[in-house]
Amino acid sequence: MATSRQLHLNAFIYGAGHHTMGWRHPDSSADRVGDIAYYEELARLAERGCLDAVFFADGQSVNREYAAGIPWFLEPVTALSAMARATAHVGLVTTISASFYTPFHAARLLASLDHISGGRAGINVVTSMFDAEARNHGMDALPGHAQRYERAEEFVDAMQGLWDSWSDSALVVDREAGLYLDPSQVRPVNHRGSHFSVDGPLTVPRCPQGRPVLFQAGSSEAGRLFAARHAEAIYSVSWDRESASEYAADIRSRLAREGREASSVPILPGLVTYVGATREEALEKKRVLDSFLDIGSAIAQLNMFTGQDYSAHPLDERVDALPAADGFAGPQGRYLTVQRIIETQAPTLRELLGFLAAGGGHATMIGTPTEIADDIEEWFTSGACDGFNLMCPTFPAGLDDFVQLVVPVLQERGLFRTSYPGTTLRETLGLARPARMESTPVPG
Repeated sequence: MATSRQLHLNAFIYGAGHHTMGWRHPDSSADRVGDIAYYEELARLAERGCLDAVFFADGQSVNREYAAGIPWFLEPVTALSAMARATAHVGLVTTISASFYTPFHAARLLASLDHISGGRAGINVVTSMFDAEARNHGMDALPGHAQRYERAEEFVDAMQGLWDSWSDSALVVDREAGLYLDPSQVRPVNHRGSHFSVDGPLTVPRCPQGRPVLFQAGSSEAGRLFAARHAEAIYSVSWDRESASEYAADIRSRLAREGREASSVPILPGLVTYVGATREEALEKKRVLDSFLDIGSAIAQLNMFTGQDYSAHPLDERVDALPAADGFAGPQGRYLTVQRIIETQAPTLRELLGFLAAGGGHATMIGTPTEIADDIEEWFTSGACDGFNLMCPTFPAGLDDFVQLVVPVLQERGLFRTSYPGTTLRETLGLARPARMESTPVPG
């Protein structure tokens, strides 16, 4: 019998898989990462498993020093528009950087995707990570962390105002009267803020689901505050259940302080899974992928995650504790995760690289379908999370393993749906369709 509370499961689409060197396996999909048919296949596979959404991340630069890793390829909104035509129910979530996009550009893209997909669009608002990205957008470097989040706050306000600039009934399409739209139901935005000036209205009528669903993935103090104010679902980073529980408790208390229902925002930690008929088979899958690990490239990635230089560090000596995260300008969530692995595992450099090989330090579950379902259920029922953002080591094989083997076990236990509850991403996530704001907020 189904429980009243149901898991949310999301597939994080990323190249040939989340194992940094899994693409070197002779059976990998590395030669397909520029083929839209490949992503359509992954979206259909996620939909067969009744997953909430696929998440297509984005980056704005290529690290040429990390030549062994697959760089960014297709632009996500373009790819998701094609994936929308190949599916009917699965949500379609993309990263949009508030540091580089304008509210009008982002609102137009996401509203279009929502119309194309019939109400399945989601946006993961980020503030971006690296100065190399900024230099591709006319900046010498990214602004400071606090300024980036200040800009993101205003970005969301202006973007939501644009989505609300049309009422649901603004399109009258009255052929006899020669009236296509009702001007009284389309209003300007007139946003004047510190970072953006937007007249509006948007050139796209109101979205099928009112507004695209707003995801957030920051782990810093500013990121958590932003999530508590704006997020409708959260992607998080947690190495273990204890850290996940601490994060969830903190976010839920912040939601309550913002006057929001503490249980209204699903928290979805990243999850790497290796599934086998036996635990030994699952471990062998990991061992095979790890055998392709390039130590030099793995150290280059660790350097990027931490801002430290481990190039001369002996592989079999323990890694020292990292400095406090507030001195690191890069991705805080990843930094904090590496910091926790070092604190809890006291690993050698070689061991740390192994932990980070797939998923960069996100939770990792290895075993039979029943064993993995047991772990998922323990995290879920303890309140450590509301579901997971699946980071399969390989695509499509890793996702197929999860959909074909783990999902049925979760369904049998009443923890996960067997069909979609509706047609929009909001319905899938159990979120209400937002009412149109009476007036657009304009920062002073």
